[in-house]
Amino acid sequence: MSEFSRIHDIRALPAGSIALDATPEECAALARRFALVAVNSLHADVTLIGEGGKVTVTGRLLADIVQTCAVSGDDLPVRIDEPVLLRFVPAAAAHRPDEEVELDADALDEVEYEGTQFDLGEELAQGLAVAIDPFLAGPNADEARRKAGLSDEAASGPFAALAGLKAKLD
Repeated sequence: MSEFSRIHDIRALPAGSIALDATPEECAALARRFALVAVNSLHADVTLIGEGGKVTVTGRLLADIVQTCAVSGDDLPVRIDEPVLLRFVPAAAAHRPDEEVELDADALDEVEYEGTQFDLGEELAQGLAVAIDPFLAGPNADEARRKAGLSDEAASGPFAALAGLKAKLD
């Protein structure tokens, strides 16, 4: 089961916009799942629109997280503010690999579901994961690079910084 599960049934979709908030326990579980220092809050305002068996979800995902700088190791507060634009489709109606699919700038992420229920919370959690910067560099990153001997621009980057920090620890 997902750390942030919000099951909805296509036969009883909520009308209008809905707000989804993670509990402190769910935030802690998401922080562990995504290897973050903390998830202080996770909130989404979304609208669900049923179209036969398909459900289009639009809105915003907001989160306040704390993650570690990839260079200095400092903990940094980060605000996530991402649009939500996806569509839940019955597994039987999903695109098959041999079908030609046309994508444009307005294409929605399609998520298959079985039966009559889908987990909106899990998809929002995955949206949070995608929004996290895996190579976040904070205000002390340049100083950490200099101390690690990586002040040359050509020798910078997340892997060079990690190599320099490893050498420093050895």
